[in-house]
Amino acid sequence: MSRALPKYDKRRVTLIGGAAALVLSGAVIAGSALAGESSEAGGTDARTLAAPGTISCPDVASRLPAVPASAQAEVDRNLTLLQTQIQEANKRLTDSVGQGGPNFVDNAILGPLKDKRVATVNRIATAIGRTAARPAGLEALAPCTLGAGGADTGAGEAGAGETGAGQAGEAGAGGAAAGDAGADGSGVPQQPADGAAAGTISCPDVASQLPAVPASAQAEVDRNLTLLQTQIQEANKRLTDTVGQGGPNFVDNAILGPLKDKRASTIERIAISIGRTAEKPAGLDSLAACTLTQ
Repeated sequence: MSRALPKYDKRRVTLIGGAAALVLSGAVIAGSALAGESSEAGGTDARTLAAPGTISCPDVASRLPAVPASAQAEVDRNLTLLQTQIQEANKRLTDSVGQGGPNFVDNAILGPLKDKRVATVNRIATAIGRTAARPAGLEALAPCTLGAGGADTGAGEAGAGETGAGQAGEAGAGGAAAGDAGADGSGVPQQPADGAAAGTISCPDVASQLPAVPASAQAEVDRNLTLLQTQIQEANKRLTDTVGQGGPNFVDNAILGPLKDKRASTIERIAISIGRTAEKPAGLDSLAACTLTQ
């Protein structure tokens, strides 16, 4: 037989129900407040996790003169490579969101990309110059910029256009997907983070590997051999000036990778200058990679 609840039991049920409602209401209010606070104060996190922006580079193809038929295949191949480099840099940009310090994008992505583009546009100019007037000023098209959505890179380089924007793909800069680090495959030791000596960059000697240099090429060869030494000096200075900066792959991405690209371009110019009046030396590109010694 059922019996009615006593009055005090009813009051207790009512009070309990009211308390539960109050607790539930409080939870909703608290949840709303927290949600609002997250939206307000968490703006930085949202920006950090947002799309990092897009790397944009000047269009090279539209700045070329008439391309001789004999150079067309090589020019097309290098124009395609320019697009691949942008795609790789954009992938590296996406994959490395939140990594490194305030200059990470400049040091590890934009800088190495510029060096790669310099080498590539020089090959384009050289290919055209074999049978026509060599186009001048293409190196000015090498710097790229980080478009809207990304952090300020501080690059400050003018002349960047929009070609290549929005291309997502997978090198180091400097290949830029993480594989760019240690571009020479040497697994070199990294910069010490405790302010100790940064070490010294060592590169293979190119002069001793050259064949007899024709007199007509001597001046250009000497100029580029001097440039190779200057590049090493600049890289060593950068190594010293940046002790403790960046992450574990900073030296590979920001110093050794770009140096390798610069040397590859310079060595190629040496080989081409010799090859104009003699047999072009082969295998010199294997001398481009340098290592860090402690």
